[in-house]
Amino acid sequence: MSRAGVQLVRSVRIEVWSDVVCPWCYIGKRRLEAALERFPHRDEVEVVWRSFQLDAGTPEGETHATLPALAAKFGRPVEDVRGMMRHVEETAAGEGLRYDLASGVSGNTLLAHELIHLAAERGLQGAVKERLLHAHFEEGRSVFDVDSLAALAGEVGLDETEVRAALVDHRYRPAVLDDIRTARELGATGVPFFVVDRRYGAAGAQPADLLLHVLEQAWADTARSGQQVAGRP
Repeated sequence: MSRAGVQLVRSVRIEVWSDVVCPWCYIGKRRLEAALERFPHRDEVEVVWRSFQLDAGTPEGETHATLPALAAKFGRPVEDVRGMMRHVEETAAGEGLRYDLASGVSGNTLLAHELIHLAAERGLQGAVKERLLHAHFEEGRSVFDVDSLAALAGEVGLDETEVRAALVDHRYRPAVLDDIRTARELGATGVPFFVVDRRYGAAGAQPADLLLHVLEQAWADTARSGQQVAGRP
């Protein structure tokens, strides 16, 4: 094939493992968005949201107040944990997010992750991920039951009847569990966990500058790898 019949293809895929009840994950999402705004090849970047559970031991269908649960988990006085929460709230405010963590409620997030997988198939994964995070952290709405999730999904364009059916029969549960297994295989012990082209990783809510640097490095690698497909003559 002549050089005129070859088109250079360059793209970057970012996979982000996160949980919808993780305050640092929402902060990390905002920082990734800030990095992407500065990345000149934003249109060639695919962002994929992967499933991870911070507290998989919570029985499905149960919810609990976050503050006392964290105090018990860490073996710390409630006021100490409240102070830790205030620090996270201040960090979130720097990214334009308004948290009230001490008033928050937590629960099992498997259903929410199943919804995010359904949304991916309908081209609305990013919108649903944002809606769930905003609902949980800034509106105090539940993201733990079928009715609440169906309503939130409907607000961003998904069919509520389809959402209910998918969540009731758990058709996306295998995909969620596969994400969680992959996270372990990649060495993720916490979230957010960013993986770019399965070559580079960044753990935690890293600054936008660092995420931008990883993007630039990945983009340069696509040129060196010489990915090519047949193009029009």
